[in-house]
Amino acid sequence: MTDMTSDTTVTTVTASASGTWKLGDRTVHRIGFGAMRLPQTGPALMPDAVPRDREQALRVLRRAVELGVNHIDTAAFYFSPLRSANELINRALAPYADDLVIATKVGPARGPDGQWTEHARTPAGLRAQVEENLRQLGRDHLDLVNLRILGTDSIAERFGALAELQQAGLIRRLGLSNIHPHQLAEARTIAPVTCVQNPYGIGASAAQDELLRLCGEQGIAFVPFYAIAGDGRQGGAGATEPAQVQAVAEARGISTAQVRLAWTLHRGPHVLAIPGTGDVAHLEDNIAAGAVRLTAEELALLDQAHTG
Repeated sequence: MTDMTSDTTVTTVTASASGTWKLGDRTVHRIGFGAMRLPQTGPALMPDAVPRDREQALRVLRRAVELGVNHIDTAAFYFSPLRSANELINRALAPYADDLVIATKVGPARGPDGQWTEHARTPAGLRAQVEENLRQLGRDHLDLVNLRILGTDSIAERFGALAELQQAGLIRRLGLSNIHPHQLAEARTIAPVTCVQNPYGIGASAAQDELLRLCGEQGIAFVPFYAIAGDGRQGGAGATEPAQVQAVAEARGISTAQVRLAWTLHRGPHVLAIPGTGDVAHLEDNIAAGAVRLTAEELALLDQAHTG
């Protein structure tokens, strides 16, 4: 994409620079967009969150699609007072492009006051959450639904309930979030697993490295969340960066967030990224990270930060 102004050509990096992966039968760019931060400014998923300016949020979504993003991650529990990520997506992007994959999550629940309530664990509770996502997004089916888990217990009943909704035509593809390897194995005996969403980035645990490896062997997309934020989690990026991350950023003349995203994408062709932001400039920087090709020396240096 080029923007022409007098004698100057400005080239804007698009999501296509990150390469592609297939989510089921749908090909997506490996740089996508996470909608968690859209409804509010400051820390996400808090009862007293400050709603983001509506027009700003809509601009971010439209700019993401303009730049080739065709994988958006959202959930019905992504909301603040006055703002819902799903409804913002509906307003900004409907009617949806044929190549756009909107992934949602079910399991966690928040009341109207924003306080967390008990996870949905019954077939009826999960169906109600699927229907809530359908209603908010204005769709008759969901492209991809991730079952988000807390704990290490069996997920057979819950994943089986989603598989039944898939058979009924309400869901096209199924995934898992925040899981352990034995839960992935259990789910695969019930229905195909398209993706796994787990916390991952520089400094992640060896257990997460192992899950990333398993997904690659099984042809399952691995979709990290908090790839930029790390320990900052819902609050955004942490205040301090490892010296190795800072060194690569300074040598490249790019941000530490771009270094983190580039490193994450280098972990395997099946690794996707869904960085979130409510700012157009940050969105463009995140997408540009998909064009960063780290050298062997840079990767070795960043791996030192990863393993500690």
